[in-house]
Order: sequence, then structure tokens, then C-alpha cells
Amino acid sequence: MARLWEAGGKAMAAYIGPRERGEKKVGGAEIVEIAKTLGQVVEKWASDPDRVLSAQRDFAAGFVELWAGTLKRLSGEAATPVIPPDPKDGRFKDPEWTEHPVFDFLRQAYLHSAKLANRVVDDVEDLDPRLRHKASFYVKLLSNAVSPSNFLPTNPELIRETIASKGENLVRGMTMLAEDIAAGRGDLRIRQTDGSGFEVGKNLATTAGKVVFRNEVFELIQYAPATDLVRTRPVLIVPPWINKFYVLDLTPEKSMIRWMVEQGLTVFCISWVNPDARHAHMSFDSYMRDGIMKAVDVARDVCGTDSVDTIGYCVGGTLLAVTIAYMAQTGDERIASATLMATQVDFTYAGDLKVFADEEQIQAVEAKMAEQGYLEGAGMANAFNLIRSNDMIFPYLVNNYLKGKAPFPFDLLYWNSDATRMPAANHSFYLRSCYLNNELARGRMEIAGQKLDLAKVAIPVYELATREDHIAPPKSVYLGAQLFGGPVRFVLAGSGHIAGVVNPPAKMKYHYRVGGEPKGELQHWLDRSEEKPGSWWPDWRAWIASLDATMVPARMPGEGKYEALCDAPGTYVKIRS
Repeated sequence: MARLWEAGGKAMAAYIGPRERGEKKVGGAEIVEIAKTLGQVVEKWASDPDRVLSAQRDFAAGFVELWAGTLKRLSGEAATPVIPPDPKDGRFKDPEWTEHPVFDFLRQAYLHSAKLANRVVDDVEDLDPRLRHKASFYVKLLSNAVSPSNFLPTNPELIRETIASKGENLVRGMTMLAEDIAAGRGDLRIRQTDGSGFEVGKNLATTAGKVVFRNEVFELIQYAPATDLVRTRPVLIVPPWINKFYVLDLTPEKSMIRWMVEQGLTVFCISWVNPDARHAHMSFDSYMRDGIMKAVDVARDVCGTDSVDTIGYCVGGTLLAVTIAYMAQTGDERIASATLMATQVDFTYAGDLKVFADEEQIQAVEAKMAEQGYLEGAGMANAFNLIRSNDMIFPYLVNNYLKGKAPFPFDLLYWNSDATRMPAANHSFYLRSCYLNNELARGRMEIAGQKLDLAKVAIPVYELATREDHIAPPKSVYLGAQLFGGPVRFVLAGSGHIAGVVNPPAKMKYHYRVGGEPKGELQHWLDRSEEKPGSWWPDWRAWIASLDATMVPARMPGEGKYEALCDAPGTYVKIRS
């Protein structure tokens, strides 16, 4: 207990210290926003007495049935659970959650109460869709937070662990909590993996290549060939600026970039700068003209081609879609095709991230960015974690700080924690133009003096969605795929935003669906689509070969017009936030 008290004091000091010194502001805006949103819903819900009475009656009846079943079990009789255990719910996988009557009661009572909370939101008919979405998200988040699995006195596994170790687990956990608050400079930075065994350029992002160009926006990597002959037209990858590019080049066996090189492609990849206050002025326009369009020119010069094929991932794909729309508007033919992976151009159904993109919250983010010229990487990382709180937050809180166990090393989670900052001008434009006003889909977005119309994009587009994507939901990606004016090949892969994209063929995991061009509703497309086993990568390789299958001798990076500045993965990717 003395050691726990001492470690707790260190955690408290790590939290309070930066606030006492004025380095951090006292929080609370998020709680006010949640209370305001849920207050509006409860007020509307309570305005119908019959609805309230019906919900109370059903809630009470469920608890009476639950009490009766628990009393039966306590007396040694069998009882059918009111809420059967869900084998997919990892929070209650410990056998005692169902075998012990008391813990089974806690589990069922919690799930029964969470059901009522969701009903409050669902039953209100005359509710603004944006408000309903926010309220539903907050109810789910709060329900996840108050789960009995998250607390020592109500979690049988934690109780056993604490008794067996005489509280040593809590001491270890509090020590890690203090370290993680200190690492976040006053905010909790939850460790999701043991990152001590990973190093970018050593065992991550190891595909051979050279940085052949650098400006204040990006470094351009040209990868070394793995075949004697390569496809004539090169491929340029545009990764998201919110995360670092090496999710596409994790380990050799998972690397999409390495696989593409082995397929005889000349591959270039943008590595965005990790911005600071000096980059506050960098806008969406800067990322387009000084980023993608400059990279296109370098790749063309190196390879001696008139045009390049491009790949955009997540928000990198959104930026690429803006770029090809701008080029269509101006008659620019330097990009021959675009592959958009888990990319939204229509944000009507943009998922739970829209919860953080209303006018008030965007103004709060802009005020924060105005102070330092950028948004800290943890800001967007926290938003991504919140939309999957039962996978990305609460399991780690329990494992790290209550069980006192350090997380296992995992390359993908190391990359996930290697966040990047976002320059104020660029991020503000992105939040407002895409999430808040959906200007690109509505034909109202203006870039560099041009109003953009996706219908004018006539180049071939390969559009990939993933079935379980929480960031770019398949319904959203499919809707946006219908806006392009040229031929579109729509493919729906299994799994989620990362695993569905980074799925090497050798693994033979998941599946993908192919069909006709995207028209009408997603379900109609699914009904007439065909399921294929394994990775979608070979399908994409066949598609891009259909656009240009000519070959030339392999090009070595640094031997052309642009000399090598340094080895891949370059310097920008190694700047930590």
C-alpha cells in the first residue's frame, strides 16, 4: 500500500505539474460537450410520458427477471440468463463472468442498463441526424467506460490477480501510469505496445531505396528494383499525412511497397514532413502543388515518362482525389490513373469521426492550433482510438494499469503510436471542407482558384473499400466512387481500415469482392458481386497492367536526373512528435 501510494503521488504530480506551470490548460470542454449533447436528447425523450413509462416498465421487468434468476443460481438452481454471454465480447471472456452468480449478475445488469441508454437515443423520432449520431456515439463511449470489467472490485480476474500478487500488480500499474502521463507531458499517452524493439529503418520500413527529392513539404523515396525489367510507367504512392507512410512498409513479409517492387514496378512514395510551428501556413493547396504535383514531376523526370499512375491511402487518397479533380479542371494529364485505398471523397456517411467535426468542436481545434501553429499528433490519435474504445483504450487501461502488465511488442501498434502533427491551415481546411461541409462531393470545393468537379475526372480509378472500416466506412467510399466521370473499378476487401488494405497474398487471409461499376446502393452491388479468396493485391496488379504492360530496363534510384540525398526511409519519417 505504501508503494502504491508513492506511485500514485508520482502519477498525480505528472498530471498536475504541467498545469501548475501553465504548460497545459485544465480540461473539461469534452465533458461539457457530452453533457450538452445528452441533455438535449434526454429532454426530448422525456417530453413523451408514455415513452418514458414504457421504457421504465421494460427496464424494471428485465431487472426483476434478472434478480429472480440470480436468486435461483445462489440457491444452487439453474437459470436461463436474461442476456446470454456474447463470445465476441472480450471484456467478459473470463469464465467467472458466467459461472459465478454475483459476477454474472453484474455482467447482465450492466448490459441491460446499456441497452436502455441506447434506447433513449433510438426512441427519439424528431431528432436532428447529426445530434443523434453524436449522442449515440457518446452513449456507447460512456457505456464502454463504466463496464464492470474496467474496475478492480467488479472484475473477477483483477481480484484474483491482486490477491495472488498481494497488490504488486497495482504498484506496477500505477508506476506505468505515472510514466505514461509524463510521456504525454501531462496527458495520458496510453502505451499500446512495447516499442523498445522497433526502429524505423532498422526493422521497420526496410525496403531498399533512396530519397531523391526533398522540400519543406515532403521527401520522395524511389525504391530499388527487384527485377531486371520494370513496367514503363512508374507508380507514386500518396500516404496519409495524419500517419507515417511506413504502414505500407512495416516488415518485409507485410510490406505492400516491397511486394509492388517485386512485381516489377518502379515505385515512388511520398514521406510527409512532421510539421511544427514553421509549417503553420502550409495549406491543402501546398500539399497538392508542392506535394503531389511536385512528386509527379520528379517521378516523370526520373523515368522519362509523360505521366505516372498514383495510389492514395485514407486522407492521402482524399488529397489525391482533389488533385486529379484540379488537374481535370485545368487540362493537366500528368496523372494517368488513381488508386484510392480506404478513401472518402463524399463524407455523407463518414462514420464516427464526424462526431468531432461540428462547428463548435472545429472552432475549439482551430483555437488550439492558433496557439502553436499545428495540432499535436495525439489529438487525431485520440479521436481514432475513441471510435474503437473497446479495442484501443479500455483493454489497455485494464491490462496496463490494473493488471500491471506491459503490452506485447506489435509493429502495427508501434506505427499507430508514431503520430504526426498537422499544420493549422491544412487541417482546418480538411475538417471544414470535407467533414463539416462535404464540399468536394457537392462540387463546391475551391483549390488554387479552381472550383472542382469530380465528374470531370476521366482517368481510370481503382476504388478499394474495406468491409469493417470505422474510418472510411464502405458505404461512404462506395457513394464517393460514383462521383467520378471515368471508369471506376470498385473492390470491397475483408477486415478493416489497415488489415483490409495491408493484406499480403502469401497470407491467404480474408477475401475481396469484385463486380460491376458502382451504381445505386451498396447492397445492390454486393448482391451481384463475386467473392474472391485472399488478397486484393493481385487484382489491382492485373488492373494496372491493363493500363500499361510495357517494360523497360530497371531504373536504379539516384542514377538519373536526381541524385540520392540519403537512404530510404529518409529523415522526415524519423522525426517524432
